[in-house]
This record gives sequence, C-alpha cells and structure tokens, in this order.
Amino acid sequence: MAAIGYISPAVAQTENVGILSDIQSVADKQALKELVDKFSILADRKDAQAQTELFTNDAVVESYLDGKLISSLKGREEIGAAFADFLVRFDTVYHINGQQVVSINDDKATGIAYCQVVLIGTDKNGKRMMTMQGVSYDDEYLCSNGRWLIAKRTSHFVWSDNREIKQQTLEQ
Repeated sequence: MAAIGYISPAVAQTENVGILSDIQSVADKQALKELVDKFSILADRKDAQAQTELFTNDAVVESYLDGKLISSLKGREEIGAAFADFLVRFDTVYHINGQQVVSINDDKATGIAYCQVVLIGTDKNGKRMMTMQGVSYDDEYLCSNGRWLIAKRTSHFVWSDNREIKQQTLEQ
C-alpha cells in the first residue's frame, strides 16, 4: 500500500518544473496585458515620451486604414515624435482596451489586442468633434532584462465614427 502513494523525486521535480512554468506563463501574460494597458493610459495622458519607453530601441509601428499602409515609424525617436504630434491635436484622448490573446515563446511573444479609441478636439470651424475608432493591434513583444517591450505594433483601423458633440453641463 505504501508504494501506491509514492512519487519518485524525478516525477516530483518534473511536476514542480511544470507548475513553475505555468506560473511564469501567467506572470508573462499579465505583464503583457499591463504593457498594452499602460500604452493606452499614457496615450490618454498624452505622454508620448513615456510611451516610447514601452518599445524596443529599434521598434516598428505600422498603421493600416482600409488595408492600406498609412504610416510606418521606426525607432523610439521617430515613434515618440509622431505620437506627440498626433496627440497634441486633441483635448481628450480615451482608450478602452478589450480582449487580448498572446502566445509566448521564451523571450518573444506575439499578440492581438482590441481597442476602442475616442478622440475629442476642436476643428478649424470651432466645432467640438469626437472621433471614435475601432482598432486591432498585431503585436510582437520582446522580453529584455526581465521587462516586456513592444518590438513591432501593426495597427489596423477597422472602423471610425466622426461627429460633432455638444458641450453638456451638469445641473446641480
């Protein structure tokens, strides 16, 4: 009967390695989710400089609209300058992140993330305009010194809705 409950040291060690691997996988997936969320939060704050720190030095950001490449940026400096130039045009920037699925292979990972973006600003005629966009990101990530970074981000602008908004005040 004693032999039934016996687990050899080799089996126990294999099980521990499997459990540790599962824990690391969960930790990496959480870190990648936080990376994508932090990117959006920094965009909302219009902090393009801090956003650039989420990318590898030689990162690439490509943007597609209706399946056509509309922008290709390379390196932190170019990415940061383009993000800052874009974000400054709006009074309010608001990202709502949705589903994200990642696949991890050692220190590299790929993922897809969905996001709804709201941009509010004043147009040349003085009208308050809101643009809502549905965006999906195809990402490639790299873990460097224990920190996940975006190595490549391909943005697909799937839909867009532009409309004038009226300023509302809350009555007390």
